[in-house]
Amino acid sequence: MSHHSLPTPLRFSSLSFLPHANTPTVSLHFSQHRTPPPTKEEEEEEEEEEEEEEEESKKNKSKKKKPTLRTRLSRLCKSGRLDLARRFFDSLPSPPPPPTLLWNTLLIGYVCNSMPHQALRLYSRMPPAVGRDDYTYSSALTACADSSQLALGKSIHCHILRRRSRTPSPPLNPILSNSLLSMYALCTDDEDDQSVRLLFDTMPKRNVVSWNTMIAWHVRSHRPEAALRMFLEMVGLGTRPSVVSFINVLPSVAGVDGGRKYADPLYGMLNKLGDEYVSHVFVVSSAIRMYSEMSEVELARKVFCRAREKNAEVWNTMIGGYVQNGLYEEAVELFVEMLGSDEVIADSVSFLASLMAVSQLQDAALGQQIHAYLVKESSEALSVTVGNALVVMYSRCGRVQLAFDLFHLMAERDVVTWNTMVSAFVQKGLNMEGLLLVYEMQKQGFAVDSVTTTALLSAASNLGSLRIGQETHGYLVRKGIHFEGMDSYLIDMYSKSGRVDTAWRLFSGDGSGEKDQVTWNAMVAGYVQNGRTEEALSLFRQMILKEDQVLNSVTISSILPACDPVGGIQAGKQIHGYAVRRCLDKNVFVGTALVDMYSRCGSIVPAERVFDRMEERNSVTYTTMLSGFGQHGLGERALSLFRTMQRCGLKPDAITFVAVLSACSYSGLVDEGLAVFGSMGEYGIAAASEHYCCVVDLLGRAGRVEEAYEFVQGLGDGGNNVGVWGSLLSACRVHRKFELGKVVSERLFQIEDGGVSDYHVLLSNVYAADGKWESVDRIRKEMRERGLKKEPGWSSIEVGDASHRFMSRDQKHPESDQVYAALEDLALEMRLSYHKSL
Repeated sequence: MSHHSLPTPLRFSSLSFLPHANTPTVSLHFSQHRTPPPTKEEEEEEEEEEEEEEEESKKNKSKKKKPTLRTRLSRLCKSGRLDLARRFFDSLPSPPPPPTLLWNTLLIGYVCNSMPHQALRLYSRMPPAVGRDDYTYSSALTACADSSQLALGKSIHCHILRRRSRTPSPPLNPILSNSLLSMYALCTDDEDDQSVRLLFDTMPKRNVVSWNTMIAWHVRSHRPEAALRMFLEMVGLGTRPSVVSFINVLPSVAGVDGGRKYADPLYGMLNKLGDEYVSHVFVVSSAIRMYSEMSEVELARKVFCRAREKNAEVWNTMIGGYVQNGLYEEAVELFVEMLGSDEVIADSVSFLASLMAVSQLQDAALGQQIHAYLVKESSEALSVTVGNALVVMYSRCGRVQLAFDLFHLMAERDVVTWNTMVSAFVQKGLNMEGLLLVYEMQKQGFAVDSVTTTALLSAASNLGSLRIGQETHGYLVRKGIHFEGMDSYLIDMYSKSGRVDTAWRLFSGDGSGEKDQVTWNAMVAGYVQNGRTEEALSLFRQMILKEDQVLNSVTISSILPACDPVGGIQAGKQIHGYAVRRCLDKNVFVGTALVDMYSRCGSIVPAERVFDRMEERNSVTYTTMLSGFGQHGLGERALSLFRTMQRCGLKPDAITFVAVLSACSYSGLVDEGLAVFGSMGEYGIAAASEHYCCVVDLLGRAGRVEEAYEFVQGLGDGGNNVGVWGSLLSACRVHRKFELGKVVSERLFQIEDGGVSDYHVLLSNVYAADGKWESVDRIRKEMRERGLKKEPGWSSIEVGDASHRFMSRDQKHPESDQVYAALEDLALEMRLSYHKSL
């Protein structure tokens, strides 16, 4: 049979070792914390013991004698009292040295009690006078396999070959052959290493243990197709699979392309082999895992329900299967059922799986109940692993304070605990707290690793702190740390710190080879965030031309903000077309970005069309559409959409209310806007300075300046905000409330401390409108002394595929005469249409 392709599924019913019976086809999930299945050693030790006991009994026949030295030593080993066994062995009279049988007994005792290093030390002490037989070598090779001692295993292999080359010898004992194969398989997982396959191919006789060793080797080496192919080859040659065969092969089926067609026949084969197979708890777990990893959760549940015996492993695998497939409520329900079961006791793996489900559900109340159950039922302190899972759960449920309280109370913490808490702070926006915790982490003797530096770079990005970001970057360079996604984090940090050129040098000149999609996306987003729209669009075009780069929804969402009136709506339309061709427009984030792009470019009709066609909308999508309506003076449409959003069950957030209030302000809907402002408390949202600014602007645009002033005065400390008083000063200028404007300006400069040029310019305009030229000169002189400059205004027009930018009174463009002539024509048309802004 070829080893390069999987055969057509075998007709298992025709195999000689299967009984002929109707085979039900059902099917399974996973648990990474598995109780170890029966090993090759456990399969062979019984056979070895029987052979040796048979030999012993032949010598002693049926005579009733006191226990032999070997029997006494064997009993001590089997009871796990290896210290007593070793003392007994060392107390034997010497010379002559103990016979080979006693050495083998102690060697096997060490191996079976998971003490491979002691076994190898004993093997190295065997004097030359003691003969080594196949059982001696088999035990030593097993110890090498268990302790990953490949070099020593090869040395023993060479010793076996030298010994056999001196005298004619029969073929290797199957037990010794399997031990050699197991040693190479366990110590070697490199696909290029042919020693395992060569040993297997040259074995004079293979049994099911040999095949199981090869199947397990392929599974460990992440070669599921090879594992399944080996199993099918074994069955095709007439070797009856063992329980271990199924434990190994079933989970690997999910990793095979087209593996679904093998799942039901394999499970049917289990049923035909009998209850010993289909009811074995480890086989049941493997079957559940197989079906779950193929998203056949219903079949996995059928396997679970049909199992006659369910240990914690089986329950955990089924709960894990639900979590793996996003069925978090079902996972929690099964966990609760497990707690109420008399046949099994939930272990740490059970709680870890349930806490993962609760984290995804973001149900803090349920998480607290599980936490309380753990504290109540456990007589010991929570393990670090469970404690970490609880910290993660509280963090993802938004209860960072509870997470930190638990963190503080934990008797033992590892680096995962610290990283989890640091990441929780940063993700919640508590960046300084995260940085302080990293400092404390180092004081406690824990080294900063890649997870910590990821959190540090995120905190630096959020704070816009170049110093923290550079120090973290320097630490990574000094320690030689490089992890997946590191470049994208660094690019994001430098971009958000305003050092986009540094980000570009890191992107283009780091010499790290091919860059992944995340790194490209980070660079595009960095250019957009810094207003470098032309560079962003140029980089986006390079991505399209690269054959190894497939653009995704993140790429499209990142580049669309570059297509504002400066970047050009034509580029936005082209990107929209690309998204449609690649079916990316169905993504909610891409759809939201398209609505935003069209709205900002003055094309509200295409924006609304995109919005209406979206199959999925979230609160951000609605907020973006509300902002678009507001920017275009469509306040009534915005209020209608706001009511629709509420009917759909989407909860508005603080930004949503800013969008609605702005829409009311632009459309003169004062009473409606005040009603919306008054309803914020119904949603548990506290008004912030942004909302106060909107209310002041709402009243100011309607000419109700005094009422706006009274509103600000009534805010108390909440009104001590530059934006609020600045909005009020702007209203004073528009409606020529010069005396009130002076009062407002004095209050404004008390808060602002004279550091922003915009409000100096605004106050200067107020005085100019009132004819107070001396005050205008004074304000402008003060600006010069403080080094404050007014940013010149600019506009842009799009001609063909090019965008042209003009400063105020700009005459540098070669076609400026035609541009200004066109502007005059437009202004005349607007006057003739009685446009309200003229």
